[in-house]
Amino acid sequence: MAPHLTRNKKAGLVVGAVTLLVLVGGGAAIATAGEDDDGSDQPITGSALENAEEAALEETGGGTVVETEADDDEDPYEVEVRLGDGSQVEVELDENFQVLRTESDDGDEANDS
Repeated sequence: MAPHLTRNKKAGLVVGAVTLLVLVGGGAAIATAGEDDDGSDQPITGSALENAEEAALEETGGGTVVETEADDDEDPYEVEVRLGDGSQVEVELDENFQVLRTESDDGDEANDS
């Protein structure tokens, strides 16, 4: 009877290992789903950074810039701003730093210019 129990333990370990791999792989897929696939997004730098931050903070009425991206497929510039209440807003800008739209962290578009 001991070989039968060993076989069950092995089967249980295999099932557990496969389940773990599926869960880890699924978590990695979810974590990267919102990221840029081709790696073209880069932080905004130089005078463009100053202009983008100024435009975004003017649009949001203040806050702290927490992330910037340039060369996005859809919009040339994106600026993430954390507001005083802890919420975040993404401000999307055109090549002239004019606001195209803003989106809150809950997915609501606040402005669609």
